[in-house]
Amino acid sequence: MGSFSIWHWLIVLLVVVMIFGTKKLRNLGSDLGGAVKGFKEGMKSESDSTPQLKEGGETIEGEVKDKNSNHS
Repeated sequence: MGSFSIWHWLIVLLVVVMIFGTKKLRNLGSDLGGAVKGFKEGMKSESDSTPQLKEGGETIEGEVKDKNSNHS
């Protein structure tokens, strides 16, 4: 009773195709694939742009100024 047989999954697939149609399912799959591809590219480019310290790297010291404060 725990798992479904192949016939159960085929019937579910048939019902889904009848409800949504093959064109809408194809478009959904294409959109999902594009979203996954874009997400992977975004994660890759973000990890590439992360600053890495190299050997002998220098530390730059400075002062942070608040642009909203009004000092006279």
